[in-house]
Amino acid sequence: MIINAETPNQPEVLAMLDRLDAYCASLYPSESNHLMDAASLMQGDVLFLVARDVDGAAVGCGALVNRDGYGEIKRMFVDEQRRGLGTGKQLVEQIVLFASMAGLRELKLETGIHQPEAIRLYERCGFARCEPFGDYGPDPLSVFMERRL
Repeated sequence: MIINAETPNQPEVLAMLDRLDAYCASLYPSESNHLMDAASLMQGDVLFLVARDVDGAAVGCGALVNRDGYGEIKRMFVDEQRRGLGTGKQLVEQIVLFASMAGLRELKLETGIHQPEAIRLYERCGFARCEPFGDYGPDPLSVFMERRL
């Protein structure tokens, strides 16, 4: 598997983001979905990573958003067929590396209570629960996490 910075406006990546949107919509009401669209993911303060298998097919993605002093992980997704194979962990490790290289001192994220696999992944990668941050307010369906770098 190879992970590179790419643009999210590629057809197969957009299809993956659409699957992520549908998945989140099946779990949470719209007011509890804090998704960035493809145009927002192409802004200068965002690093968008795509994981590709040996055949070049996109199998996962994740974004690092520079929030002036900390980084936020957004749009993490791994294709259903690739879950449990370490793709998510490798994406998080790359995001941590890029955040460190950018001089960020901490990473934060928001995920949902109905995604225990994601929560376990982040915990295994050194994240701990924290209070809401940035523009997020308290939400009983959200889990907020952070990791010092």
